[in-house]
Order: sequence, then structure tokens, then C-alpha cells
Amino acid sequence: MASLRGMVMLVLAMLTGVAAFSSGAHSTWLSGSMSAGLRMPAVPSSTGLSKASYQRSGAASTVMMPIGVPKVAYRVPGAPSADWVDIYNRLYRERIIFLGQEIDDELANQIIGVMLYLDSEDSTKPIYMYVNCPGGSVIAGLAIYDTMQHIKSEVITINMGMAASMASFLLAAGAKGKRMALPHSRVMIHQPMGGAQGQAEDIKVEATQIMRIRDNIVRMYAQMSGRTQEEVTRALDRDNFMSAQAALEFGLIDQIIELKKE
Repeated sequence: MASLRGMVMLVLAMLTGVAAFSSGAHSTWLSGSMSAGLRMPAVPSSTGLSKASYQRSGAASTVMMPIGVPKVAYRVPGAPSADWVDIYNRLYRERIIFLGQEIDDELANQIIGVMLYLDSEDSTKPIYMYVNCPGGSVIAGLAIYDTMQHIKSEVITINMGMAASMASFLLAAGAKGKRMALPHSRVMIHQPMGGAQGQAEDIKVEATQIMRIRDNIVRMYAQMSGRTQEEVTRALDRDNFMSAQAALEFGLIDQIIELKKE
């Protein structure tokens, strides 16, 4: 469990901008001086300088993070130089998925693809899913849930902000005993929502579908939390906000990660 907690804290450090991170043959810098083992990516054509001139100018002595989406310098083992990669793609290489935006079909397809690949690469290693998400599509979320249950790799879930609506469901769907939360994170659960318009028969069909989905959600929440379906139904009657401690007591998570004091 100590190594698991260390892994969690390591990822939190990466996400908050720690200067350097090294894992085996892989080396990553957010910014700072170059190492002898990591060469600068190709000289930007916009400089108009040759490689030698670029190095003499001093510009090559520091790796600067590009403006925009956070990126890190990453060198594939055996490659002569490093390239800038999206920080979330870099996390994928460490078997880490960051669920940090509204869940829709596109995001679900991306997460499912990553989980299937990581499972096929090595099903004996866990996958870490960090959650700070407002929720989203129930259907897309259920697709992620089904994949989590389908693959052999256990999925460890960590709530590091807000796990609301469908995100709380995925948080609770992690490997039993390894569903975690930071001390000040929060969880919100409620009934699935939907809307319909058109002819009366269309609205009736949509309402029936929503009720069926709600019943399934209640049943699965009950299985994951150890609560009765009646207790879950009452808890879902409204937007139900929980602290990390309340989520632990309800059975949505298994432990709260205590942050070390400086």
C-alpha cells in the first residue's frame, strides 16, 4: 500500500509542476537545464540559425515548455533526441488516465482505447484513473464502466477534486480496496437526467428508457457501495454532495489519502 500511495503522490507532483521526473530509461523535464542523457529536440526553423549557432547562442541550454496545452520533453528509449508530448499522453505511458473533463462519446472512446491498449500490453499491472470531473453522458460513462470490468488489469481510482454525477459512478467502479480520494475532494451523486421532445409516444419511450437506466444505476451503486437499493434510491433523490469522509462512510471509496506535512 505504501508503494501505491507513493505512486499517487508522484502523479500529483507531476500534475502540479515538479521540475523533474525520471522513470528507468525515460526522462522528462518540465523546464530546466539539459542533461547529458537528453538532447534538445530539432532546432526550430523560425530561429534561422544553424545547429551550431543555435547551441552557441545559449538557447539550446534550456528546455522551455511550449505555450498552450502543457507538454513535457520525452525521449523514446533508443531515440537520439526528445520530442514535446502532451502531458496526458505522457501519463498514459505510466498507465495513468486523467478524467478531467465532461464525459462524452469522444472522451469515452479515447479512454476505452487507452485502457484496452494498456491491458493488452501488460494485464498484470494496474491502471490508475485520476478523477476531477463534472460528469456527463450516462451512456458514454457506462461504456467506460463496462470496459473497466472487462479488462484484466485492475483499475485504481483516485478522486482529486470533484467526482460528480457519472464521474462518481466511475470512481466507485474502481478495484475494491483501491478506490481513493484526497482529503478535500468531493463527490456528488444524483439520478440520471434526460430530456425528450416530439410526439407523445416518443416521449413515453424516452421516459421508459431513462427509468430503466436509473434502475440499473441504482443496482450497480448498491453493489459497489454495499448499501441496499432502497438506501441508494433515497440518496439519489436529489443532488447529494459528500465530503471525502462521507463518501468513505457511504462506501463509494475505500480510503482517504493523507497528505504528508512539510
